[in-house]
Amino acid sequence: MRWLRVGDADAGYLTTRGVECLRWGMTTPPELIAAWISLQRWYANKGALPQLEEIGSWQLAAEEPGVEIVTHLFIDHTLGKPALYQVPLAYRARRLADDRSLVGVIDGRFAYDGPHDPAYTSALLALITGELEVNGDRTWVLGNHAGEPTPVARRVSRVLTGEQSNTSIVFEPESGIGAPIICKVFRTLHDGDNPDVELQSALAAAGSDAVPRPVGDVLAEWNDRGQPSGRARGHLAFAQEFLPGAEDAWVVACAAAALGTDFSAEAYALGVATAGVHATLAATMATRETTQHDIDAVIALMHGRLATAIGEVPALAHHAAALEAVFATAATVSWPAQQRIHGDLHLGQVLSVPARGWVLVDFEGEPLRPMRERSRLDSPIRDVAGMLRSFDYVAGSLSVAGAAGSDYDAERAHSWAARARAAFERGYSEASGCDLAENRALVDAFEIDKALYETVYEARNRPGWLRIPVAAIERLSARSATA
Repeated sequence: MRWLRVGDADAGYLTTRGVECLRWGMTTPPELIAAWISLQRWYANKGALPQLEEIGSWQLAAEEPGVEIVTHLFIDHTLGKPALYQVPLAYRARRLADDRSLVGVIDGRFAYDGPHDPAYTSALLALITGELEVNGDRTWVLGNHAGEPTPVARRVSRVLTGEQSNTSIVFEPESGIGAPIICKVFRTLHDGDNPDVELQSALAAAGSDAVPRPVGDVLAEWNDRGQPSGRARGHLAFAQEFLPGAEDAWVVACAAAALGTDFSAEAYALGVATAGVHATLAATMATRETTQHDIDAVIALMHGRLATAIGEVPALAHHAAALEAVFATAATVSWPAQQRIHGDLHLGQVLSVPARGWVLVDFEGEPLRPMRERSRLDSPIRDVAGMLRSFDYVAGSLSVAGAAGSDYDAERAHSWAARARAAFERGYSEASGCDLAENRALVDAFEIDKALYETVYEARNRPGWLRIPVAAIERLSARSATA
């Protein structure tokens, strides 16, 4: 196989988006595609060229002549911890007018990133809505429709921007008749059901309108030397109704905070919606009483996170005794039952939908955790703490903007966040029957834990934002000292 730089058959290297990547001596597809993967937002090991091994592939039939659609599964052995990536490519005999998604040229064919190629996107939607089964190279794939398999009218597609770990494709009906669909293609694959598919499907099946209605998904099996059976099974894609006119709750909240507009009613409703999702998950999926072993394990992780945060920000050692006192108190109080939760809840995972209210999305949990860990039962208080931190981040983001020269009123922003937090807690408490005020030590412990996680992240990645979690730690430690 000969890979060429696009438009220059005499070149001795492949250039992807202006970056010199590969020399002629590297002639196998995994080595060649590594350069392109290293530039993608969903590639985890930034700064290192992935060491790829292809473990399987599968093909979809393209309606368009001269196009071959192949999805490759590549394990990256970089840094000693394997990661499995899904790389769908559309191989074309002719070059597209828009070359922004071009990966390279192989044997005279132009290889495009699948989600950006209409041949791939239409075949993917047909796989889901038609419930097709595909046997590939060491790979088995099944498209699952949420209802009866039905033909779908021709649609045009576009890719959403800004995502880190997945690629989402929006399908709009070409005729204008029918509802739009959004399909998330999971770039990093794991053994086990993806909680984004599992939880949202369970919620929708139970009649909840707090999540988008599922359309279908793609399930696959592939070779995995790390599994006792030698095979792994997981989700490749998930399609749902697309909600036109929906606004990101983070954007809505930031706009309100910037204007000083009270957000209490919206925060209260979000608390009610969160409690409703928790109640439905508890009613339809597994739960169990929280044991002392569970509590001790969580508290130990909190202490570990504190030690890590102090290592990054030594000044936090001044608050260590007060924070440890919160953890100690939390270990002695009653905890709600363990259940399935969102796992990574914040304002960026919520949509404001006209005539429908708040809708929760992205139930994947933390993307870098193994799938089976993300599917474990956990405390619903973790989701509560995540949302409380998110309100603080809205106010804190105004502080960051203020430091850059924008008009900023620190007292007004702090007051805005305090009112929103109180309203959210009130809505959740009334809807769930779990009075958060009476469980203050437990809520504070989970919020401190989240703020410590944020501290480590900001110290390593966004030092300009470090003041946001540190201020929360100072506030929560002060409350502990005066309790």
